[in-house]
Amino acid sequence: MTLARYGAALALLCGFGLLSPARATECANRGQLDDAYCDANQDLVADIPAKTRDPSVIVFAYTPVEDPAVYENAFKPFTAHLAQCTGKRVVYYPVQSNSAEIEAMRSGRLTVAGFSTGPLGFAVNMAGAVPFAAKGTEKGPEGYNLIVVVKASSPYKTLADLKGKRVAHTAPSSNSGNLAPKALFPEQGLKPGEDYKVVYSGGHDKSALGVGTGDYDAAPVASDVFNRMVARGTIKGDDYRIIYTSEKFPSSGFAYAHDLKPELAEKLKQCFYDFRFPPDMVKDFEGDDRFAPITYLKDWAIVRKVAEDSGTPYNKAAYEREAAREAEAARKKAEGQAKP
Repeated sequence: MTLARYGAALALLCGFGLLSPARATECANRGQLDDAYCDANQDLVADIPAKTRDPSVIVFAYTPVEDPAVYENAFKPFTAHLAQCTGKRVVYYPVQSNSAEIEAMRSGRLTVAGFSTGPLGFAVNMAGAVPFAAKGTEKGPEGYNLIVVVKASSPYKTLADLKGKRVAHTAPSSNSGNLAPKALFPEQGLKPGEDYKVVYSGGHDKSALGVGTGDYDAAPVASDVFNRMVARGTIKGDDYRIIYTSEKFPSSGFAYAHDLKPELAEKLKQCFYDFRFPPDMVKDFEGDDRFAPITYLKDWAIVRKVAEDSGTPYNKAAYEREAAREAEAARKKAEGQAKP
């Protein structure tokens, strides 16, 4: 992440306090949405505002769970379809962090984007994102599991064996990489933050690679990311052993900006739902061949419960902590790169 992105993250933090008390009283129901948004129909997402926009260019992004370049190439068939379907130019916007993606949606730079499972709640509440689709098949949206990986040569067989060990989480807002472990591991005899010090790797791919190199003894990661890394040859599956598998969670959700003209929002949904993945995309996304309809109210209920149970609800205070942490990490990285 560059110094410019660090500045953008700080600007986002400062921007949360700019709304006046008068603006806050204009909405009869807001729930956990930021003061910039309203939820009169109580579907948990931002309502369409009085002033909408119809951008000439559609800016599309996908969650930075791995190297953004990987997904820019994987989504090329779809972005080409989206351009033809809407009659607008489509630009892929690579994001380096969850807060950078959320800030881009909030500031109006993103038209539509895919957010990973955990950060989607922050995108909804802090950036006015309206989820409408997830990757899936004719049976509906597909999901993924939280898995815990260790080296195949390690002695660890259960989660309880990881007490006092080096366990990497991905990022504070990640569902499978942090929130779900904090909610689910205690019943398996392991309390993150007590039985081991939580260290953040910065991504699911970084966690898996770190286990492989011995930097970490274990790591909770998303099964779909891990399987894609094995399929691409980034890691060797035989080098790892899975010692825990959770119930299934919904995968990344695609959302459009709440202030788009209703006609454009409906067109985007149609373009997503009508698209069928070509063979390369089916391979990249482990058999998913289409975008299936979802709603945040129904399909993300389990994720919101995990967030609440883990002590990280999708509110402003929690998001500001996450954005500040990512901004600080970006600052340190930028300073390190600037040194001769």
